[in-house]
Amino acid sequence: MMKKWLSAAVCSMMFAGPAALTLAHAAPAGSKADYDAAVKAASANYKAARTQCNSLKDNAKDVCVKQARRDEDVAKANAEATRDGTAKARAKADKVKADADYSVAKEKCDDAKGNDKEVCVKDAKVAHEQALGSAKVEKAAATGTSTDVAEARADARKDTVDAAYKADKQKCDALSGDAKDKCQADVKAKYAK
Repeated sequence: MMKKWLSAAVCSMMFAGPAALTLAHAAPAGSKADYDAAVKAASANYKAARTQCNSLKDNAKDVCVKQARRDEDVAKANAEATRDGTAKARAKADKVKADADYSVAKEKCDDAKGNDKEVCVKDAKVAHEQALGSAKVEKAAATGTSTDVAEARADARKDTVDAAYKADKQKCDALSGDAKDKCQADVKAKYAK
């Protein structure tokens, strides 16, 4: 189930993220009144969501609280980006979202144990690196030269590949003997390590 969730999260970031960013970059700066209303709504939504979390127990409650905080932080960051109307503000909001999504994903991994938990955390890191990389590329595209964009893409690719390598390598730890050796060799070959 965790793999399906992470796959869905990564796919939604890959497709919805760039479209939202394109629309956000095209939007003019918002008013202070709109910003204040969005922040007030985000705080009210957080309080309501947080109250609903009180009926849960154990890690389900922890995940609920993290999700509520994530939603508030992202809404406030988006309100700030809309108010400011700059690529820098949008990049900051994208980073806040990536970090908040990563925090929630790691909390969801607490339901797993042992190597499954380690794999879950490393898969969450891959999604986090992809989201951060996308934000860096978008910022470079909006504020920099083509060289800056190429460097941002190269850095993002490297960070994502490094995280994916660690995640795939961790998956081999669930195996033993020849199967583990073959898995590790395949991972090293896949990533040319």
